[in-house]
Amino acid sequence: VQLQASGGGLVQAGASLTLSCAPSGVTFSRYAIAWFRHVPGKARDFVASITSSGGTLYAEFVEGRFTISRDNAKKAVSLRMDSLIPEDTATYYCAADAFYAGRSMIEYRIWGQGTLVTVSS
Repeated sequence: VQLQASGGGLVQAGASLTLSCAPSGVTFSRYAIAWFRHVPGKARDFVASITSSGGTLYAEFVEGRFTISRDNAKKAVSLRMDSLIPEDTATYYCAADAFYAGRSMIEYRIWGQGTLVTVSS
């Protein structure tokens, strides 16, 4: 089972960026997918999650700027990030679980490698 996160990069404040998470080796449609982000020296923070049926959950700091979506036909989950600010700079990770779609990092059993997002001021 693997998760491949992609789409990170360097952007200016106010720009948009879309991250993608593509699982392999699992029946994708049955899994909830979440995004977390990590800044060195800090805890890994929950960003957003989406259940197998499309229900979504967001961190408060998202404040309507981020949108998580899934395409089961393409077997991918996207995280669109608008109005990026320098504080959004982090390595973003996607995670999957067949039974959990909440905010707790320790509940997700499958993790992918991160993708770095850097927002310049």
